[in-house]
Amino acid sequence: MNKQPKNTICLWYEKDAQAAAEFYAATFPDSKVGSIYHAPSDFPDGKKGDVLMVEFTVCGVPCVGLNGGPTFKQSEAFSFQIATENQEETDRYWNAIVDNGGKESACGWCKDKWGVSWQITPRVLMDAMGAGGDEAKRAFEAMMTMGKIDVAAIEAARCG
Repeated sequence: MNKQPKNTICLWYEKDAQAAAEFYAATFPDSKVGSIYHAPSDFPDGKKGDVLMVEFTVCGVPCVGLNGGPTFKQSEAFSFQIATENQEETDRYWNAIVDNGGKESACGWCKDKWGVSWQITPRVLMDAMGAGGDEAKRAFEAMMTMGKIDVAAIEAARCG
């Protein structure tokens, strides 16, 4: 029997929790698909035997995907924030999400094809914000003009 963590993030999907979990596991380090649970009987948006829940991990964070039907939609009120070390890593995650049916947004945000929001956030940006003062202001103002974060532009803004 699988021991479930004390706290798990539950994400509601219309019907593709397993596909989403497999994509996350293939895209991000320290990510995997765990147990897959099938519905023991018919339910409002599915049939007995359909995939009902999928346990998965995203960058070490335990999650469960629930195939709950169209009642609830994803929103920016929840997002995964992925810290990146450089432009190459930023590009890799951003492009994986956007190029797999996702959508670009602003300030390092994008959505995957299931509507889950992601913040692909270079550490240099968070370091600048943590520095405060004029350095944070310059980095913040530079970020506000971006979709995908440009690491070199953030570094230049930090320096003034």
